[in-house]
Amino acid sequence: MTEDKQAGQEPGIQNPWRTAAGSFLASRTAVVGMSLILMLLLFGAVGPVVAQHDPIKQDLLNRFLGPSSVNWLGTDHMGRDLFSRLAYGARLSLTLSLTAVVIGVGVGVPIGIFSGFRGGAVDNVIMRLVDVMMAIPTYLLAILVASLIGRPTIMIIATAVAVSMLPGVVRMSRAETLGIKTSAMVEAANALGVPTGRLFFRHILPNILGPIVVLATLRMGTAILVEASLSFLGLGLSVPTPAWGLMINDGLKYIDRNSWMSILPGLAIMFTVLGFNLMGDGLRDALDPRLRGR
Repeated sequence: MTEDKQAGQEPGIQNPWRTAAGSFLASRTAVVGMSLILMLLLFGAVGPVVAQHDPIKQDLLNRFLGPSSVNWLGTDHMGRDLFSRLAYGARLSLTLSLTAVVIGVGVGVPIGIFSGFRGGAVDNVIMRLVDVMMAIPTYLLAILVASLIGRPTIMIIATAVAVSMLPGVVRMSRAETLGIKTSAMVEAANALGVPTGRLFFRHILPNILGPIVVLATLRMGTAILVEASLSFLGLGLSVPTPAWGLMINDGLKYIDRNSWMSILPGLAIMFTVLGFNLMGDGLRDALDPRLRGR
């Protein structure tokens, strides 16, 4: 009977994903980061529902009001409710950053895997193009794409942000592929004549999934920063969209009269980026066996 149990599952062998989850939850910084993100998700989901005002409706008779039972965080220079604008801005920022990361990872990972697996002249050409893109600062690249594509929309800004993060995604996935393709598992699959597509999705991609998840989490914070910067510079979403970057820009003109117009969206961006960075660090430590228990 003992032998039958051992045949079904070796004792002492743990599920790697369960082990990673335990390591993640044991990290205080990771839990703090996850808590910040969960609060942001809750704010973005519930805030617009409980908000008492339209985020773009102007009320010039009630400008620069302080916090009250009617306007929980006060009003801005156009009489718009700051709580409503922050809540809708949270939903907008999360949607835009998630879209950007999905595009960047969805395009960059296959290119990186293909480049690393194919090697040779194809790899050299792809890497030189990536090097050219990396030579352009992230924000300048995003500004260039945003200005060339046309009238700013959520999809256009998300595409601009995705292009700016593409070089890092390609290089990471290529580096991970180079380490996997010389493994005995991949060499055996090649010897058996496994089709290239099956090899990618069944053998290479699952083994680099951990680093991809970590990179995507960290890039969420970067995407929010880039989007806020584009909006602040007037190259992002247009007025009166309740984007956090636009709110900071609006508040700068009245910083001496109502500093909360800029401070509140600035704090929202800071805690959001901090949450994603802490959670990304926790995922990196949990998914890399060499870093567990440091």
